[in-house]
Amino acid sequence: MSGKPVTIKEIARMLNVSTSTVSRALHNHPSIGEETSLKVKQLAKELHYERNQTAVHFQQGRTYTIGVILPELSEAFFSSAVSAIEDTAYKRNYTVLFAQSHDDAQKEEQLVEKMKSHRVDGLLVSVAKTTASYKHFSALSKYNIPVVFFDRIPPIDGIHSVSCNMITGTTEAVTYLLKKGHRVIGMINGPETLYASTERREGYINAMLKNRLKFDPSLIEGSDLTKEGTIQAFNKLLENKRKVTAIVTFNDYVWLYAKQHATELGLQINQDLEFVSYANLPMMQYMDHAPLASVEQFPYQQGQKATEILLDLLCSKENPLHRQQAFYKVTVESQLVESPKLQSQV
Repeated sequence: MSGKPVTIKEIARMLNVSTSTVSRALHNHPSIGEETSLKVKQLAKELHYERNQTAVHFQQGRTYTIGVILPELSEAFFSSAVSAIEDTAYKRNYTVLFAQSHDDAQKEEQLVEKMKSHRVDGLLVSVAKTTASYKHFSALSKYNIPVVFFDRIPPIDGIHSVSCNMITGTTEAVTYLLKKGHRVIGMINGPETLYASTERREGYINAMLKNRLKFDPSLIEGSDLTKEGTIQAFNKLLENKRKVTAIVTFNDYVWLYAKQHATELGLQINQDLEFVSYANLPMMQYMDHAPLASVEQFPYQQGQKATEILLDLLCSKENPLHRQQAFYKVTVESQLVESPKLQSQV
């Protein structure tokens, strides 16, 4: 025999029976006699026959595969989410296909098409920062492919989503700086296309109003989250007519860009300028002059919950009316985590 997997047709030909007879014998169908059943099973064992799972899944109308599209797999935040997705899917006997958009909306659209052509049963997505249209996701409903968004979710209604509460997280972060005596607090926010940017802005405004301070829109600068975009936003804050003494950065990567540039300008980090960030990446505890605090967004929990929701949707796929009754919208509460170095000084 060649190295190719043995098929039911080959077993049937060798025993001079029909393929349906072989199939039924392997499935212990009562219509097949004991002698024939034994012959089929014995030969199948000798030839190391294994069921064609692709064919089985095709008959069942599902592939037991889910797709995941993320901006960057190399980012620690998404690496943690990936671990949760794999752990959760594995327990339910699902295979996971991962792809990264590299924060490119056009590539994201292409990946959605590829996932569809690979017949994934469902899709988990954290949208690219340049995504402004979401038609490529809504089109999947025609193919009965559910989508669950997590972390970076679209600012639209009628979607399944899991996200961290950036409004309360930002309110807490800005309030933390106010309690430390800062009154002119800048923010390097993300692109307007990201709903998380809107939430951060709202949280900033909330903190100011709660502390009876006037909101100054010139203290919030947008960034495309690149090094160049961050430096541009940082410089604009430094040029503000009011002297900025603290900055809230969109995430820990943006903080790294800002901190490096500030050092090049001769500013003393945590003296001339203090920072609070987001994501609370593990690497931050090893950094010199780390942010005073970082907003924990719990990526593992987000990935886990999003996967559980998607798999539950797939379980109820046989009843579309039930699946369309409501949309899952899960919000994970954020937590402001003070720098370990500051905690050790307490």
